[in-house]
Amino acid sequence: MKRHAEEVREGNRFEFGDNWARFLSVLNEDRIIEAEKSLKEMLNIDNFTNKNFLDAGSGSGLFSLAARRLGARVFSFDYDPQSVACTTELKRLYYNDDPNWIVEEGNVLDDNYINSLGQYDVVYSWGVLHHTGQMWKALANVEGLVKKGGHLFIAIYNDQGRASKSWTKIKRAYNKLPNGLKFLVLWPVFIRLWLPSTIRDLLRGKPFYTWRTYSENGRGMSPWYDVIDWVGGILLK
Repeated sequence: MKRHAEEVREGNRFEFGDNWARFLSVLNEDRIIEAEKSLKEMLNIDNFTNKNFLDAGSGSGLFSLAARRLGARVFSFDYDPQSVACTTELKRLYYNDDPNWIVEEGNVLDDNYINSLGQYDVVYSWGVLHHTGQMWKALANVEGLVKKGGHLFIAIYNDQGRASKSWTKIKRAYNKLPNGLKFLVLWPVFIRLWLPSTIRDLLRGKPFYTWRTYSENGRGMSPWYDVIDWVGGILLK
């Protein structure tokens, strides 16, 4: 999308898809199983067979893949062309030419696009809607895609006042820097986020335990790429 490219050039949008592409290099069966467990436990659904699953802001495509492996019919879309490419690659690797998994480029703020999608048993949008710049409109749009009796599964930033304002400044600084200098923000943030747990693990006689088991404690994600996602994922205004 032309607008997406402009926002990246202006330093107002993080290239999530670029980070997700790197994450796919460490994606394995264990991480996929953890993603499946996350969906089943959070939604309290064991069997997704015959359910329609919408992944609004599919990112890496991991949770679209997890839903498809659990038996759902999946529709994935994302605003970031590289994220669309990541999701498309996962589909090619695991479900090539499968008519029950559709991947598209789309904008959750585009009313015409949203109105064309129909309704779903599960609408999943994790850590996405606050990056649109119009969070409440985005939330209203995805809410309308949920079938009666269906599930809306979302995660959004909460406003922590001064802390949120500080993080917003850090995120903007990261996105404004040229690629070769982004480490000036990334590494201090990495140390800030991971040093406490690393020290605790050492004191408990379990060196790097939290790091080593990170993918088992939630969504099958990578600690390194999650840090990059956090520091780069700016909350648009």
